[in-house]
Amino acid sequence: MGFTIGGIREMRSGARRRGRATECTAVAEYTGLWGWDVVPGARAVSGRCSCGDPVCAAPGAHPLSFAEPVPAGAGLDDAVKAWSEYPGAALLLPVGRAFDVIEVAEAAGRRALVRLERMGLPLGPVCATPTRRARFFVAPGAAAELPRLLYRMGWDDAGLDLHCLGPGSYVTAPPSDLGGLGPVRWLRPPTLDTAGAPPQARLLLGTLAYICHRTHF
Repeated sequence: MGFTIGGIREMRSGARRRGRATECTAVAEYTGLWGWDVVPGARAVSGRCSCGDPVCAAPGAHPLSFAEPVPAGAGLDDAVKAWSEYPGAALLLPVGRAFDVIEVAEAAGRRALVRLERMGLPLGPVCATPTRRARFFVAPGAAAELPRLLYRMGWDDAGLDLHCLGPGSYVTAPPSDLGGLGPVRWLRPPTLDTAGAPPQARLLLGTLAYICHRTHF
């Protein structure tokens, strides 16, 4: 079956009218439109992880060990069929393939967004977590480059609340909840332009570091 923006819009509209869950729609959008892999993840209720491990180190925030990822490029029918095998799973996006992630406090992230937009700098997708963190999607390789970039910009010893997630990490994607604490939401949703080509970290890092420093002090 073909997968188009129009088809997604129609599917979304129907889902709202019927009041049905949107997980399958989101999975199909992430794989078919944005070109991202989606990994079924555990969920958490009252601090207990659905994986069954009583001492789970990341309740509701890790992949299900037995689940297969839905690959980038999967069409609508394939994505819905694959996700139906894991009802109730959280949507996780693997970091380090299509993007890395720079994470800062949400307050700093919102202020940085305003400044970056005023400056006309390119932005990729940005999401906010219920733990009040903002996550900026940037081009792959940022995690490996971050120490060098911060050093060159003079922020390497500033004690910034700024971290980068790279290969081996996963981020919970809207509309899933993070560890049972509440839903992740988009501050700047992906688009056809930004999903496949997020900006280089160096284009955002100076502003993010400056705002993080100002917010902290």
